Amino acid sequence: MRVYIPATFCTLRGLNESGVITARSGYGFAVTPALREYYTEGDDEEIAHAAFQDAAEASIRLLAVGDEEQFPYRRVVVSVDVDDKNITFVPENGESVVKLTPAHINLVDVAAIHIDVESSEPDTKAAIEVIDASDLGDEDAELTVGDAQDNFMAWYDPEELPFLVELL
Repeated sequence: MRVYIPATFCTLRGLNESGVITARSGYGFAVTPALREYYTEGDDEEIAHAAFQDAAEASIRLLAVGDEEQFPYRRVVVSVDVDDKNITFVPENGESVVKLTPAHINLVDVAAIHIDVESSEPDTKAAIEVIDASDLGDEDAELTVGDAQDNFMAWYDPEELPFLVELL
């Protein structure tokens, strides 16, 4: 199953060094039965995009922690392929949420890397500042987070990871 792992650029550096990415607290986002049920319309690609967007929003939450020094305002999502037997659906945490056991994914199972482009940084920065308020239902904050979510994330092949870490 394709799973979207929220990350930061620091996570990518770790993946490049160790060849392993660990899903934070063991959670990722995927097309689950609950997500399919939630969307009464839309094809598989549109539903997968919703799961991806959930991961991109979770990346904003990771950036809000403030640990990312090199690119503190760029969302990162790592798309990985995980054996179904290692996935548990956790709909009580959100329609697209899955628990990965084990939470460690090898680089060979990474399908793609997605990173905010530079021009997205102001919107992501604004979203980081209001992500908690958005989670609590503040409409203005939700719109600010939505602006960040509307931005393009560049796609990279996993083979490009060493170059991304070195040149970006």
